[in-house]
Order: sequence, then structure tokens, then C-alpha cells
Amino acid sequence: MKIEEEKQEAKKWNGPYINEIKISKEEYRNNWLNDNTIISNVPDALIIYAKGKLIGYVTVYWIDKNSNWVETGIVIYDKNFWNGGYGSEAYKLWIDFLFNSTEFIRLGMSTWSGNIRMIKIAEKLGMKEEARIRKARVVNGEYFDAIKMGILREEWEKRSNK
Repeated sequence: MKIEEEKQEAKKWNGPYINEIKISKEEYRNNWLNDNTIISNVPDALIIYAKGKLIGYVTVYWIDKNSNWVETGIVIYDKNFWNGGYGSEAYKLWIDFLFNSTEFIRLGMSTWSGNIRMIKIAEKLGMKEEARIRKARVVNGEYFDAIKMGILREEWEKRSNK
């Protein structure tokens, strides 16, 4: 079996403290196609295309259905598309879509303190740091903080109406 993008650079930033196995695109595709909605007619993930190329995806997943608590995420796999605004644009469109297509009152995201690009994207889109769990993540033998950020529907609407 051929492993896609041998180095898988995005995994150095997207939860590197989680021991994920490397899988082929075909295996990933098959897993993704099995169940791909969070609620009726709302996908739990969408792929991101830029310049005719698959470069990453956005996602949403449940933390607690009883309180309507979800978290979101974005991964740009192709490092040639990092720092070009693709992630910011895709994540903003994803948040717009989720707030416009659901009754969610807040959207959150989790990352680690070493992922400065993700934190900056979240801040740029109006997310606020809601929790910092000190030295909760280990990456390459070094401790980092776990970061939780979020935005409320009314905050997003206020920003969107400017």
C-alpha cells in the first residue's frame, strides 16, 4: 500500500499529540463516505479545492448533543497553500454555512499553543479564547497548552453585519 504524501506535514500541526495512523487517500475516502452528516442535510465535513487541487478539508463534530455543542476544524494538507489565505477563507465560509444552515448557538475549535496559524485564523474570524489547559499536550517531547476558542451566533452576526 502506498502512503500518500509520505511526510504528511499537516499532521505536525493538526493535533500532533494524537497518535494518528497514516492512511492512503482511498482508505480515507472510504471512511469519510460511510457517515458524513452532523444533522439532516448538513455535512460533517467538506473538502477544500484550490486551483483545481484538493488541498484540505473543514469539519464539524459533536461535543455534546444535549447542549447543542459542536466544534469545528480545518486542515490544509498541501503546505504549498499555507499562509496564502486559503485556510482563512475556507474556515470563514464554513462558519458562515454552519450558522446559516443550523440552529447552533456557538461554534468552537480546539488546538494546541504551538499551532499559531490556527489561533490567528480563529482570532481573525472573531473567536475568543475560552479555555487554556496548561501543559496538556505533548509534541516532540515538549509540553504545550491545549487551547479552546469559540464564537457565539450573536457575535458572528454582529461581525457579519458590519
